Amino acid sequence: MSLSRFNALDTIGNRFGDMEYVDMPTEKIKDFYGENVFGDAAMKQYLDEATYLSVKAAIQGGTKLSREVASLVATAMMNWAQDKGTTHFTHWFQPWTGKTAEKHDSFFTLTYDGKVIEEFSSDALVQQEPDGSSFPSGGMRATFEARGYTAWDPSSPAFIFDAGSGKTLCIPTVFITYTGDAMDYKLPLLKSQDYLNKAAVPVAQLFDPAATKVTATLGWEQEYFLVDEAFYTLRPDLILTGRTLVGKLPAKHQNLEDHYFGSIPERIYAFMRDLETEAHKLSIPLRTRHNEVGPAQYEFAPMFEEINVAVDHNNLLMDLMERVARRHKLVVLFHEKPFAGVNGSGKHNNWSIATNTGKNLLAPGKEPGKNLMFLTFFVNTIRAVYEYADFIRASIATANNDHRLGANEAPPAIISAFLGGTMDKLLNDLEKKGASDASGIKEALDLVSKIPFLEKDSTDRNRTSPFAFTGNKFEIRAVGSSQNCGGPMTVMNTIVAAQLEKFKAEVDKLIADGKEQDAAVLSILARYIKESKKVRFEGNGYSQEWKDEAAKRGLNNFTTTPEALKAWGNKKAEVFIKAGVYSKKELHAFQEVQFHSYMTKVQIESRTLGEMVANLILPAAAGYQKKLADSIVSLKAIGLDESVYSEQLELVKALGTAINGAAAGVKAMTTARRAANELEDVEEQAVAYCENVKPLMEEIRTYCDRLEYLVEDSAWPLPKYREMFYIR
Repeated sequence: MSLSRFNALDTIGNRFGDMEYVDMPTEKIKDFYGENVFGDAAMKQYLDEATYLSVKAAIQGGTKLSREVASLVATAMMNWAQDKGTTHFTHWFQPWTGKTAEKHDSFFTLTYDGKVIEEFSSDALVQQEPDGSSFPSGGMRATFEARGYTAWDPSSPAFIFDAGSGKTLCIPTVFITYTGDAMDYKLPLLKSQDYLNKAAVPVAQLFDPAATKVTATLGWEQEYFLVDEAFYTLRPDLILTGRTLVGKLPAKHQNLEDHYFGSIPERIYAFMRDLETEAHKLSIPLRTRHNEVGPAQYEFAPMFEEINVAVDHNNLLMDLMERVARRHKLVVLFHEKPFAGVNGSGKHNNWSIATNTGKNLLAPGKEPGKNLMFLTFFVNTIRAVYEYADFIRASIATANNDHRLGANEAPPAIISAFLGGTMDKLLNDLEKKGASDASGIKEALDLVSKIPFLEKDSTDRNRTSPFAFTGNKFEIRAVGSSQNCGGPMTVMNTIVAAQLEKFKAEVDKLIADGKEQDAAVLSILARYIKESKKVRFEGNGYSQEWKDEAAKRGLNNFTTTPEALKAWGNKKAEVFIKAGVYSKKELHAFQEVQFHSYMTKVQIESRTLGEMVANLILPAAAGYQKKLADSIVSLKAIGLDESVYSEQLELVKALGTAINGAAAGVKAMTTARRAANELEDVEEQAVAYCENVKPLMEEIRTYCDRLEYLVEDSAWPLPKYREMFYIR
């Protein structure tokens, strides 16, 4: 057996029974939940009442904090953090890299006369200066224009991150250029939330005059794979790209469907419990854990939270998962398709909107047909998806996610909305009966109110739909597991807000013309239902029939990221500019960054694959081929007939075909990559990598996977799927 692979298997075998698991706390979750967060309890303890109320007003109402109040908060925050053994602080932000970023500074400083003191000023709390030119900026920053700023977001609580023996106070912030342009996911999300609130409150007040604030909520579901670190270190593709660029599917994978919701392996269970404890200390409300469909695949899911905090918590959890996994000699794989042939990983974003009066605006209630407030927000959301579907698709377009969309576990690239039988019938009835006069409106309400309230959900689940209504929320299933939720959620907030503004203007006009409010609302909703009907689909999104039908309906099917990203440059993208979510400059920069990210990721994969073929796969295959050839020569030398070694001869030929095919593929891929690199426009580069480089990578993989089948097991250098799936 290949020595490195043998050693890895031996190492993993010795882990069982000898693994030192981290001791779990014995107290109840409520006794330590949020202990590492500067939340409400900590603020009450460390702030005076006036300052506490000022901070709460900033969080709940969006009012700005004065520098004087910020100074008091900074001192209290430092005292709280130091009482917990913290020595450093950082502004924690979410640049367009897709990862979080941080630069640590000590509380320690020197006075003008050389005395050592510890301080945390309001300036340090409110604003810091990372290097703006070293993060993706889409051309908004050049190398000689290095200044960028991070600015405190009071609406997301500061927290202490415990990394081994060191503790750091982390302050959630936005990240902008010297000229004030956004270079992160948080600032556009905050702007979209503000826009949604301003657009939704007047609509909510048509039915609930007490509603003065509308907030988007989010519940994400984080899927991921776990592999032993000994296997991980022997896979250059996993280390550099997050996915296996070669690898033959074993006879048993997910075909028995026995892993899904199955008994959690003891070692994985220990990791999960450890992770949950750390997450709960940081107020991340994890509640669900289970085996997912793919072998070695799992999922965490929390309770719903305000959307900005939920996005922060997901990014924080991903970091936490990687760190905790290392304690257990495991590696977390967030890539959307780390293993070919089995389910990939998504991050289903369950989006809803609620008022400050406690009403979920997407909750149908017992009689959805009579719940005009629900119908208004429900129909307007569907209308927004129809109008701006291309931006939902663009928001989930990545090199990683292209491998997952349309497979047997993920929705297709065609954006459609699934409502379920009950809601679909309700909208069809409203479309037919939603007449403009009051009597017609009552008739429509009477008709749909006959639908009985059932204990079962009003909708079934459609795993093939990218945008599915699931009872009191919409589930955006196409978001990738490694993505920042802030991107897709910014799109959702913005497009729904824009649609609600249009709706309110139309209602106001009809009322001004003398129409009764309910009649005006329902007549407009009936028209919206008819206009957006093309985007509704209740069937199998994987079928060829749906692809054909979607094309007839005029729905776009952008199967690749370069196709999808073009949406950011079309005329409808002005909705984000008018909303103040992105400036024209920021939108162009964001598109440039996404094209460059796609191109770079495929480039890294291509180079990695070429090296693996040259350094690992071909030597192993050629070595085994020589072994067979030497055997044939020996048998022939002693005078045996060719019939004795004919099968060996055929195997030598098969190895030669696969070796030559893989080698030729690498040469062609290298030529295609160089040609793509010579293009000057980043969009053209992305298209070239997509159309000319990626197909060659798939061809090379076919030859390599054939070699894995042909080469004797003891000579194969890479951990195999069967080992990574089942030895843990």
